[in-house]
Amino acid sequence: MRVLITGAAGFLGSHLCDRLLKEGHSVVGMDNFITGSPDNLAHLAGHPNFLFIRHDVANFIFVPGKVDAVMHFASPASPNPNSPYGYTNLPIQTMKAGALGTHNSLGVARAQKAKFLLASTSEIYGDPLEHPQKETYWGHVDPIGVRSMYDEAKRFAEALTMTYHRTHGINSHIVRIFNTYGTRMRLDDGRVVPNFIQQALRGEPLTVYGDGAQTRSFCFVDDLVEGIYRLLLSDEHMPVNIGNPAEISILQFAEAINRLTGNPSGIVKKPDLRLGDDPQRRRPDITRAKQILNWEPSISLDEGISRTIPYFRVKLGLA
Repeated sequence: MRVLITGAAGFLGSHLCDRLLKEGHSVVGMDNFITGSPDNLAHLAGHPNFLFIRHDVANFIFVPGKVDAVMHFASPASPNPNSPYGYTNLPIQTMKAGALGTHNSLGVARAQKAKFLLASTSEIYGDPLEHPQKETYWGHVDPIGVRSMYDEAKRFAEALTMTYHRTHGINSHIVRIFNTYGTRMRLDDGRVVPNFIQQALRGEPLTVYGDGAQTRSFCFVDDLVEGIYRLLLSDEHMPVNIGNPAEISILQFAEAINRLTGNPSGIVKKPDLRLGDDPQRRRPDITRAKQILNWEPSISLDEGISRTIPYFRVKLGLA
């Protein structure tokens, strides 16, 4: 296949480029670098099956030549208000990527009679009243809340994708991505994984906001990419959760990071500064992924973090 990946210079997008190229496909990567980094694609310079186009997907998309699949991953994704790359600091761009970007990406798929895969998110479930979250759960989301520019953009993107599927017969797929970590995350992303690993590698105490009882389920990027690739090749049109169902509290996660990095400085708790509507619990029900894709994560938290630490060590100049 020849595949267009929007958001190709991002954390997930760049790993998808690598996976598709490894499988023998051709890739057209598209990004405007608002949150993605050229460094994530530098190793692909000169690759015979890779073409990069710098472009904002909120504007009409033109790709020369045939396209067999479109994977729409362009969007800010960090909820951290202290990060310049957080979606609360890029609210209009976030909504445009989810609305106009999805519309333009679907337009390419329709014109080319190509597959379409939307990168959605566990955030469409909001602060869930159901646990773990199944794809049939409609969510508990504030449409005008402080996180709504991301949550509602993704919910609209899902609705538009299904509308194009039902109206125009687009061969569409929707992946609901849960917390993912690994190499190529931005150091200044503001999310918990880069924050904790950086503090630990510097020998600082890890900062936990609130009591640390809120939970997340962390999936290593290689596992996530495997699930997404299987979904792209499948005949499934309804949303599919891809994530790791191993739930862990933020406090337990901090303890694991200290253990794996050998950081003796411990943990310091500070007043809760998280955004309102921040989910207290997050865990995917991956029954559908197991049944439809024969997929489940295989990389443990210890292994995944151990494979991620060297990347941050190099980026921090500590290697």
